[in-house]
Amino acid sequence: MRSLTTRRLLRSSSAACLAAVLLMAGCSGDSDGGEDSASSPAPSPTREPGGDAPPLEPLPEGTPAALKPYYEQRLKWRECGTIGFECTTLKVPLDYGKPDAEAELKLAVSRKKATGDGGEKRLGSLMVNPGGPGGSAIEYLQQAAAVGFPAEVRERYDVVGMDPRGVARSEPVECLSDREMDRFVTTDQTPDDTKEADALVAAYEDFAEGCEQRSSGLLGHVSTVEAARDMDVLRAALGDDKVSYYGASYGTFLGATYAGLYPRRTGRLVLDGALDPSLSSRDVNREQTGGFETAFRAFAEDCVKQSDCPLGRKSARDAGERLSAFFEKTDAKPVATGSSRELTESLATTGVAQAMYSDVLWPELRTALGAAMKGKGKDLLALSDAYYERDADGSYANIMYANPAVNCLDLPPAFAGPEDVEKHVGSFEKASPVFGRGFAWASLNCAYWPTKATGEQHCIEAKGAPPIVVVGTTRDPATPYAWSQGLAGQLSSGRLLTRDGDGHTAFMQGSQCVDGAVADYLVNGKAPEDGERCT
Repeated sequence: MRSLTTRRLLRSSSAACLAAVLLMAGCSGDSDGGEDSASSPAPSPTREPGGDAPPLEPLPEGTPAALKPYYEQRLKWRECGTIGFECTTLKVPLDYGKPDAEAELKLAVSRKKATGDGGEKRLGSLMVNPGGPGGSAIEYLQQAAAVGFPAEVRERYDVVGMDPRGVARSEPVECLSDREMDRFVTTDQTPDDTKEADALVAAYEDFAEGCEQRSSGLLGHVSTVEAARDMDVLRAALGDDKVSYYGASYGTFLGATYAGLYPRRTGRLVLDGALDPSLSSRDVNREQTGGFETAFRAFAEDCVKQSDCPLGRKSARDAGERLSAFFEKTDAKPVATGSSRELTESLATTGVAQAMYSDVLWPELRTALGAAMKGKGKDLLALSDAYYERDADGSYANIMYANPAVNCLDLPPAFAGPEDVEKHVGSFEKASPVFGRGFAWASLNCAYWPTKATGEQHCIEAKGAPPIVVVGTTRDPATPYAWSQGLAGQLSSGRLLTRDGDGHTAFMQGSQCVDGAVADYLVNGKAPEDGERCT
C-alpha cells in the first residue's frame, strides 16, 4: 500500500488522469485566452484580469433549529483497528438546506487520544485530512498522523480523522466494477484523431453513467462546502469550541473552506501544499501541468547524473524528449508486463507522474523506465497501479470515484467538449512538453458529469480567524508553490512558510525546520513569521 507520509493526495477531476488538480492566487478569473496566454511551468501568482472571484461568505454564527439534533448528538466510541484507536459514527444531514431525518448520512470517525496526562495541558482535538479529494482521513490517521506527528503534538491533542461524505467508510461513492475500471484507465488520453477523441468521450460518458446508476442520490451532496459543514458538526460533537486542523493538498481547500465559513470557530490551522479556490478549473489543470513539469525537470536533472539513467546523460531537456518519444512509441505499441495487462501510453504516463510526488521514488522510476524501454513494463505498471490505488487483487480504492464526484461538484467543467480542448491544448503543452497534452484531455470528463456543479471559484479571506499557517514547497508537482503564495496572501491572517525542496507537501517530509515550526504553532500557538523559509 502507498505511504501516506510520502505522498499526500491531490488528483484531477478525471479518474483516468495521470495527475492531479484542484485550485491559485489573487482573486481573478480564468486567464486563458487560448494558446497565447499559457501559464509557464512555474506560474506566477498574478493573473490576468478576468473578473474578480466573489468571496466565500461566512455562515451565520447561530445554529438553525433544524440542525440542533446533529450538533447536540453524543458520540459512542468503541475500540477499533490498531491498539489505542477508537471509532464512532457521526450523523449529518444529506442536504443542509433541507435537513430530514429520513435522509441522513453516517460518517466514519476515528481518533487516537492524547498521549499526555490531560488536564490543563490538553488542547482538544486536532482534525486531519490527507487530501484527494477522496483520501481516507481514517487511513491517514492510523497509518501516519497518530504515529508520525511530532510527539509534543500527539501528547497535547486527540488526533481525529473523519472520512468525508462519499469517501471510504463514509457512504462511499461507487461508479464502476474493477474490470470496468481496468478498461477505463487504459483509454488513450492523447487522441490523435476524431475516432480516438470520440472513444475518450465515450469512456467519460460511461464513467459518469456508472456513477449516476450506483450513487445518484449522493452525487449532488459531496461538495467541499458540505464536508466543511460536517466538520463543524463534528467539532460540536467532540466538545470543542474551535477546530484545530492539519490538512494536506486538497485538505488545504477543505480547511480553508471551513475557516471561510466559520472564522470565529477556527483554531490553529495548518494548510500544507495549498490550493487556491480563486482559480477556474481550467487554470487549475493548466498550472498543475506546469507543476509536474517543474518536478520532472528536477528528476531529469538528477537522472542525467546517475549511471543508471534510462533517459541518457546529456541534459534534462534531452531526457524529456526521450521520455516523450517513449510515450509515443508506447501509444503505437503497448509494452508487455508478463501478465494479461499491457502497459499503455496512459498507464506509462501515470506511472511517471506517480514518481513525481516524492524524490524517494526517483530511483524506482529510473529502474522501471529502464526496464519498460527494454520491453518489460511490469515495474512501471506497478507505479501506475500505486497512483490509482489498484491492489494486487485488482480492486480499486474508492478515491477513484470520490475524487471526480467532489471535483465536478466544486467547480464548473474546465472544457465544454473536444473542440474546446483542442482550442486550449497548446497552452497545456507549453506549460509541460512532457505531460501537457494528456493533462488537457484528462480535464474534459466533468463536461459529461450527471450532476451540475454547485460551487464556483471564489476567494477565501476568513476575516476574524487567528493566524493560519500555509506551507508551500518550491518544486511541488501537484500543488505548485505559487498556489501556497496565493492562498496565504488571500487569507486575512495567512502566514506563508516555505520549504525549498522537491515532492508534494512539506510536513513530515524530512525537514526539521518545517516540522519544528508546525509543532510550535500547534502546541504553543506561535505562528511562523510570514515568509519564513526552510530547507
